[in-house]
Amino acid sequence: MTDSSQTMTASSRILPRTAGLGLCALAVLTVAAMAGPRSGALLMIGLGFGLVLEGLRFGFTGPWRRMILQRDASGLVAQMVCLALVATAAFPMLASHPGELVGAHAPVGFAMVGGAFVFGACMQIVLGCGSGTLVNAGSGNLVSAVALPFFCLGSFFGAYHLVWWTELGALPVAALTGTEGLALTLVLLASVAGLAMALADPGKRAIPARYWLAAVLLAGLAILHLAVAGQPWGVVYGLGLWVAKGATALGADLSGSAFWSAPGNVERLRESVLTDVTSLTDLGLIAGAALAAFWRDGLTGRIADHPARAWVAVVIAGFLLGYSSRLAFGCNIGAFFSGISTGSLHGWAWFAAAFTGSWYGIQLRPLLGLEARR
Repeated sequence: MTDSSQTMTASSRILPRTAGLGLCALAVLTVAAMAGPRSGALLMIGLGFGLVLEGLRFGFTGPWRRMILQRDASGLVAQMVCLALVATAAFPMLASHPGELVGAHAPVGFAMVGGAFVFGACMQIVLGCGSGTLVNAGSGNLVSAVALPFFCLGSFFGAYHLVWWTELGALPVAALTGTEGLALTLVLLASVAGLAMALADPGKRAIPARYWLAAVLLAGLAILHLAVAGQPWGVVYGLGLWVAKGATALGADLSGSAFWSAPGNVERLRESVLTDVTSLTDLGLIAGAALAAFWRDGLTGRIADHPARAWVAVVIAGFLLGYSSRLAFGCNIGAFFSGISTGSLHGWAWFAAAFTGSWYGIQLRPLLGLEARR
């Protein structure tokens, strides 16, 4: 290859990256102009989440699967490190700004535990959790692209029926707070990491450099999100809100739902989607993942060759992901990541139930016509 052709090849790679960044910057500036600087900042944070998760190939579903199938603890331990970093900042932030910042706190109940179990199983069927489904869909994964609209529908209907499910029984909201709460949270995270290391195969304990980088970057973005939004990072609410907005635009009456007829939700239905915290970060997450995938692979999709029953399973699992995550007061992000890192005990209950569900979901994959992917 001549010097001139090498220069042309390098330029052809740089130009799409520059164009992609330019489009993202334009989107952020447009949102900031239309809905205010805070909305623009939230979209930018969402873009950061997508770039990190897709660019560094870091997630939540895959590490759990590898821990279960291969006794590979690296991803799970990296998750614990990331949670510890967020908690170390979030606990004092919540303590010093009680009227401005809120944690991802929710009660433990029958529906919450059952919802987390179902979510854990379904996320292994579609190979994507809450954030993972958005990231995979944005990066061109056909399975996630099919599952995502049904995830949105499930989130809407799960919220519609949420009050009925919570009335089956739940404990009062309980959260760890203060220095003692932070210390206990860090001990619990270290204990999970230590147990994972103990159960791992000897050669599968080292954390790759990209996982360390991803953990630090995600933690920084999550802390920034808490400061800008006043609440922790979440995913599921925005997906259901999009469907609710569409339903009301078509003339649907949502007054029969205690959730969607609550004053705060009625207000969000009336306002622009560009003012909703979760919607902005969800859109940014998809766009950031798409940008990272485009930089790496160009305009190439990921073809999935599955039998018909597998696609039926993807549709059903996608719907159940949305429905169950509303019952569980969040997905891997809103309940597990943000719940634990802001002291909510429901985050730990979610983790235990969802990890158990993941084991069953992995066993179901071959029966549904989906390869037993490792």
